Amino acid sequence: MKTTLAGIAASGLIGSMAAAFAADPSATAKGPRFVPLTYEQLNVYQKPLGEQIMKVSSVGLGGPYNPLLRSPVLGQRMFDLLYYLRWNSSLPLRLNEMAILITGRLWRSQVEWYAHAPLAIKAGLSPEIVADLKARKRPANMKEDEAAVYDFVTELAAKHLVSDETFARAKQVLGEQQVVDLTAVSGTYVTVAMLLAMAEEGVPPGKELPFKPGDP
Repeated sequence: MKTTLAGIAASGLIGSMAAAFAADPSATAKGPRFVPLTYEQLNVYQKPLGEQIMKVSSVGLGGPYNPLLRSPVLGQRMFDLLYYLRWNSSLPLRLNEMAILITGRLWRSQVEWYAHAPLAIKAGLSPEIVADLKARKRPANMKEDEAAVYDFVTELAAKHLVSDETFARAKQVLGEQQVVDLTAVSGTYVTVAMLLAMAEEGVPPGKELPFKPGDP
């Protein structure tokens, strides 16, 4: 597709995810549960994946990659899936990033929001929509395809199903392949959010947390 991988724009802050807070605002700045790895520390099974990560990740070997490197076969499968969802998805990048933001906000995922809010705006999602999503409001002035994405993702997440009406509108506006890819990217970023929460991965040291204690 058109920019970088999964939450995670281009460049590399190698091993920089050793501080800040977890997605849970009650967590303390004790650092992630898995000790951050440098490339030199990777074993023979981890290094091929580490090389691929370093080419696309703005958090280096941090973020979800830090725990995934502990299971390099799974990590490679996840990397390949994220590669499709970020580079080759049928969804326009603007809508893809919007779906990731919706999922990240539902999970209150600090890292997902930190990584993807700038990508969403760069891809053409209006800052006003991003601000409304962050405030857990249904955005005003959405385009037809954005409204279809919002209603589809939020309904599926909240009700664990999609009504005939919501599905029909998404299919009409997006098409069948995009509906499937939309579902996949939303579900995959639930997995990413779970990995981040389990591992207590935070935003890079010195960076502001997107969600403050007391935010909804």
